[in-house]
Amino acid sequence: MLAIKLMRTGAKKSPSYRVVVKEKQSKRDGAYLENLGTYNPTRNPAEIKLNLTRVNYWLEKGAQPTDTVSRLIKASAKSETAAAAEAQA
Repeated sequence: MLAIKLMRTGAKKSPSYRVVVKEKQSKRDGAYLENLGTYNPTRNPAEIKLNLTRVNYWLEKGAQPTDTVSRLIKASAKSETAAAAEAQA
């Protein structure tokens, strides 16, 4: 089974994460199928960069996001629709 998970990168005490698709049973920092974006919680506000078309592709294929990743997807989608509405105005 596939999962969309966070993969930790960055230095000690300053984490940043990659949002990746990987096998559910694999290690946190093990091999992954595709990098979907990044999440940097140390910035104020937290920086989320996701390729939502690829996220939707993997969700259609049956990949299950973790709880944290599903919150990040919702926040990214919300900010992207707000930016699109602002660009049209």
